[in-house]
Amino acid sequence: MRPAAAAAEADAHQSRLLYELCALLLTVLRASPEDGGVAAARPLLPRQVTPAGVASMLLGASMALMLCGSVTFMLGFFLMPWVVGLGCVFLFVGFVTNLSGIWRTILLWPAAACAASTKEASSSPWQIFSKPPFVPM
Repeated sequence: MRPAAAAAEADAHQSRLLYELCALLLTVLRASPEDGGVAAARPLLPRQVTPAGVASMLLGASMALMLCGSVTFMLGFFLMPWVVGLGCVFLFVGFVTNLSGIWRTILLWPAAACAASTKEASSSPWQIFSKPPFVPM
């Protein structure tokens, strides 16, 4: 067999598979006879779906799922450093914010102790802070 004839036969096989796949999809997507119209008056003939058509439809569905999964994986792979970096920035900002509060507490501890000794001692250990704690004790 010549190479040109082999290529033409391969193209014909691919065209036949594509035609069967399109026919299968149109069969699945075709409107039902309950919609009304002329098609509801005549009985429907059983439609023939070849095993190659079913295999082509399943192959197309699996390829679509693999491609969508690959795209999702690549988006996550490229965006993960940005997410980790943003998390580190928020962690650093939170640490700096808490550090300033801790230093203020350490530096103002003697003044708060003197004020507590002159006044009546409160039962709450949070008297040196300007805001009440999140969880009351």
